[in-house]
Amino acid sequence: MGPQLDGLGHLGEKNLYYNCNHAFDFVTLSGLTKLGTDKVPPMVARGVLIDMARHFKVDAMAPGQAITPADIDAAMKAQGIKIQQGDVVLFHTGYTDARLKSDPKTWVSTQPGLTNAAAAHLAKMNPMAVGADTWGLEAVPPVPGDRVFYGHVTFLKENGIYILETMNTGRLAKEGVKEFMFVLGQARVKGTVQMIINPVAMW
Repeated sequence: MGPQLDGLGHLGEKNLYYNCNHAFDFVTLSGLTKLGTDKVPPMVARGVLIDMARHFKVDAMAPGQAITPADIDAAMKAQGIKIQQGDVVLFHTGYTDARLKSDPKTWVSTQPGLTNAAAAHLAKMNPMAVGADTWGLEAVPPVPGDRVFYGHVTFLKENGIYILETMNTGRLAKEGVKEFMFVLGQARVKGTVQMIINPVAMW
């Protein structure tokens, strides 16, 4: 499974999507007429890597392990990272590197990731995109009281922040890279909600 971009039409709530767009107005049998990944401009931005595996002192986070706002703040402070408006923020959990080949059944059915509160916390920093080396960004299963994949609603519907999944963060983490130039020009397939991508990090 390659890295993937979720566009703003990927997930809404009660048929409402980003900027109060109603599904009936732009979702058709042949694809989206707006908010699709073909509408996402090329991304050239400052990228930052937050190494959560390092924060938890493990090679790979555990299935379902949650990342809270306090974890994010503590990891950024310890690793000397500051998120600026318009950044691309990536999380390294080590999960895909550790489990995709050795235990694919577990990999595809659960994952470590953000809590609902962590997604809201990040959204306040106004990044361009948030991503991770996991297939869905949020913790699966969610922590008690959280709504499953509600971080997608927080990022996409409520704040217009793109989501990047299954990102190859292993080399960045191994080499201690915290800041880099992120470049992405995805294929513009009309009306799609998601797109397999090939982003580049330069440092």
